[in-house]
Amino acid sequence: MTQPAPIRRDHTRPRLPVLAAALQLAEAGVPVLPLRDGKVPFGNCPTCAKNACGGRPNMKNAGTCQCPEVCHAWAAATTAPSVITSPLWVAAWERAVCVGYHPGGARLTVVDLDNAAAAAWARETLPATRIVPTTRGEHWIYRGAMRSHNAVRTGVDIKSLMSYARWLGPGTGCMADLPSTVRALVVKEETTPARGEVVSSVSGRARWDRTVATGCRHTERYVRTGLERGLAKVRSHTESGAGSQAFGVARFLAAQHAHCPGPCGLDAVSEEIVVAAVSVGVPEAYARRAVANGLEAASERAA
Repeated sequence: MTQPAPIRRDHTRPRLPVLAAALQLAEAGVPVLPLRDGKVPFGNCPTCAKNACGGRPNMKNAGTCQCPEVCHAWAAATTAPSVITSPLWVAAWERAVCVGYHPGGARLTVVDLDNAAAAAWARETLPATRIVPTTRGEHWIYRGAMRSHNAVRTGVDIKSLMSYARWLGPGTGCMADLPSTVRALVVKEETTPARGEVVSSVSGRARWDRTVATGCRHTERYVRTGLERGLAKVRSHTESGAGSQAFGVARFLAAQHAHCPGPCGLDAVSEEIVVAAVSVGVPEAYARRAVANGLEAASERAA
């Protein structure tokens, strides 16, 4: 009697298309996670419900949770094959409708353009980069990470360090470095309030001088001249745009010190820019965020 030939099975090859795609992305260094019906992350397990566990270490409020399930949304994204193919994750992949990924974990930023009008705006405003078509619009992907922020303008979300995006394919075009124009989008300014309205409680008016810049290679006159010109530009935006101008001034001035041994007293420079922005009606929180983003943009450009 002839014995049936044994069937050889390759247990290393994923049987699910979404899992196969996830493993390919992970191998390329892109952290992945499964997305369920509605194209949203899986909910937390009972132990992690309502973040009772303290959250993932890489979430905004750092915690200690190392739950092996697909918990904590974008913070669950990983490049570890042992996690991606674990029984708990495979159970999620079997129910998944698509693959999600964490752009910030791959040092990427996705400008999510939700409709044709937003895509048209991007083509007129943003540097060309890799573009991935979506159901209603486009994903413009840049090299570099930043803070995530929804609704930076109508139909435009920024997905990076604290968000996830759907994997919709590699897209077309050459990926460009994250431009300052995208970073500036997270500086959400309100209309400048009428003069006399209280918008801030900035205290301790710091002023840059040589005593706080013992490692700066520039003369005091050089630094103060550049700073005063920058402050004048910020103060000139009395109706709108002072926050964006503060971002640009902070980025430009910080770049001048990229090759200094330091310290250069950039904290004092930043404080003067914040005070100038607040003086023309920018809410203090927005002013500080704009200046911090400007400094970060300058440091990444120098790196």
